[in-house]
Amino acid sequence: MNTTTLTQLLPILQFSIAPVILISGVGLLLLTLTNRFGRMVDRTRQLNQEMGTNPAADKVTALRTQIEILMRRAGILRLSISLGAGTVLLAAVLMLLLFLSAWLQLELSGLIVAVFCVALFCLIGSMVAFICDMNLALAAVRLEVKR
Repeated sequence: MNTTTLTQLLPILQFSIAPVILISGVGLLLLTLTNRFGRMVDRTRQLNQEMGTNPAADKVTALRTQIEILMRRAGILRLSISLGAGTVLLAAVLMLLLFLSAWLQLELSGLIVAVFCVALFCLIGSMVAFICDMNLALAAVRLEVKR
C-alpha cells in the first residue's frame, strides 16, 4: 500500500465529502416527516380514546373513518421516511466509495454512478410518498368539512 501525504489526502477528502449536502437536505426532510408522523400518531390515539368515550353510532363511524385514513397516512409516511433514510445511507456509502476510489486509485465509477442513481430514486420515492400523504390529508379534511 502506498503512503499518502496530507497534502495529497486533502483534495481527496474534499471531493468525497460533497454528498454531505445531500445528507443535510434530506435530514431536514426527515425532520419534517417524523414530526408529521408523530402528530399523526398522537391524533390517532386521541381519536381512539374519543371513540371509547363517545358511543353514539354515527360518531363512532366518523371516528373510525378518520382513524382508517390516519393509518393509511401513517403507512405512506413510514414509506417516505424509510426511503429518505435510505437516501442518507446511500449518500454515506457514496462518500465512502468516492474516498476509497480516489485514495486507492480504484476504478469504481460504475458503482458510484449506480449508488448515486439509487439514492436519487429513493429521494424521488420519498417525495412522491410525501405528496401522496399531503393529498390524503387534504381528502380527510374535505371529508370532515362535508359533515
